[in-house]
This record gives sequence, structure tokens and C-alpha cells, in this order.
Amino acid sequence: MLLAASGAVSAIACSQKAFGAGAAEATASPAAEVQLNLFQAIALGMVQGMTEFLPISSTAHLKVVPVVLGWGDPGISFTAAIQLGSIAAVLWYFWTDLTNLAVGAIRAIKKRDYEDRDLRVVMGIGLGTLPIIFLGLIVKFVISEFYDTTLRSLMAIAIVSIVMGLLLGVAERSGNRYRCFDQLTLQDGIMVGLAQAMALIPGVSRSGSTITAGLFIGLDRATAARFSFLLGIPAITIAGLVELKDLLDSGMSGIGIVPLIGGLISTVIFSYAAIAWLIRFLQTQNTWVFVWYRLAFGIAILGAIAFGALENS
Repeated sequence: MLLAASGAVSAIACSQKAFGAGAAEATASPAAEVQLNLFQAIALGMVQGMTEFLPISSTAHLKVVPVVLGWGDPGISFTAAIQLGSIAAVLWYFWTDLTNLAVGAIRAIKKRDYEDRDLRVVMGIGLGTLPIIFLGLIVKFVISEFYDTTLRSLMAIAIVSIVMGLLLGVAERSGNRYRCFDQLTLQDGIMVGLAQAMALIPGVSRSGSTITAGLFIGLDRATAARFSFLLGIPAITIAGLVELKDLLDSGMSGIGIVPLIGGLISTVIFSYAAIAWLIRFLQTQNTWVFVWYRLAFGIAILGAIAFGALENS
């Protein structure tokens, strides 16, 4: 990944030359006018699946990768819709955990055992979801134009990627990592939920911000990742359903049903693989590889913009 990121400026320049004026035209086109075929949708599903649960920002990669390849920006609606594939994958992977949490929480409520771990985790997920829902409504109905034109610009994404990479590095270096999943508290859900709300800014990375927050509050790496995935289920599901409805209401915005299904299936497969890999990885390894990747990714985009290989769109 680091080699790929460090060579991104060269790849961007080569891609722009290869696609020529067509790429520039696609970049400048509104997201709603982008025509994705089945291959492109599957490829973007792969990008979504590989980056949704790694702390490197799926939104940033879904914005940058198709622009670099000359396909244009697929837009918020398509990217949010295929996130439903990531939800299917995380439900699939954590089905047993989710069932146990639900059963345990119901049992605790019946017994009025409000200190029960399962109930704490479920309540933490519920409370932790509220900030991103509240701010998400503001983004959608109050500052949507500013969000589309400014926050989703490539330069903004690059800067945010670098800043969040540095924060992850600080968390990795200073975090105590002494608490496991059984020691999660209601306060953990609130703190990590506030960090999750930052992911509304493209380039932040929902998993990146939540894992970073988890490390700062003393969770071990695997627990931070696991709780990040569980906490993301309501938020990503709501966002995906809302944007899928908008996509369907707009007549698919140039995206056929077959490419959309292909993108969803691809997302499910690669999301599941990414979840399984990251949890195993963080049981024995640190997060520095993602810190360096994020820094390289952001610097590569800024370099490409500075040298004219990419437009700051």
C-alpha cells in the first residue's frame, strides 16, 4: 500500500495523459451525469469494500480513484448506496456477536441489570449514533451545497487525510491500550460516537476516526476496530438507505440497476475480506502502516494538484 501511495503522483499523471481530454471532461461533469458501466461499478465496489473498514477513508478513495481513471466523480448517492454492501458484510461477519448482544441486552433489561456488559455496549452504540445522525441532517438539508463544492474537493480531502493520519499516529504512540471489549463503557460509546461524526467530512474515514478515538481512550487495537465496526452499522445503514432512495427517485442518475447490483456484490465480498483481515492484523500489529499510507495519499493528491495532473474539483 505504501508503495502504491508513494507512486500515486506518477500514476495520476500517466492516467491523465492516457485519458486526455475525456478524463478532464468527466472530471468536470456533475456527479449525476456520470455513466457507470458494470465493470466500473464492480471496481468501485472493490474500492469501497477495501477502504470502508480500513482507517484510510472510503469516501476519499471513491472520489479520487474514479477521477484519476477518467470516469468522473460517481457522486454521493451512488457511493452511499453501495455502502449498503459494506453493511451486509459487517452484519454477516458479526451476526453471532450482534445476536448475543441483543439477547443479552434484553435479558439485562428484564432483570434491571443496568451494569450488564451487553446492555452497556448496545446503549453505547445507540447513543454513539446520535451525533452523526444529527450532523448528517444538517449537512443534507442546511449546507449540502457547501459540502458538495468545498468539503468534497480533492484539496480538502488531501489535507484532511494528512491531518487524520497525524492524529492516528499520535493515538498510536500515546494510547495505553489496556482495555478489551468486555471493559467497554457507556462513556466509550459517546466518545467514539462523537469521533464518528467527524467522518461526515470527506477524507476523515469513519473507521479511522473511531479507531483513533478508541486508542486515545485506552482501548486495545482489536477492540477499537471491533467496536468501530459495530458502531458503524446504524450510521452507514441509515446513510445508505437515504441516499439509495434519492438515487431511485432521481431515475438512477445515469446508473443502471445492473451496475448498481454489481457494485453492491463487489462491495460485500471485499468488505468482508477487509473486516476479517484488519481484526487479525490489529491483534498482533500496530497502525503505523495506515498512518504512513494516509500521509502519502494526501501528499500525492496535493502534488498532483500542484503540478496540474488533477483539478481541485
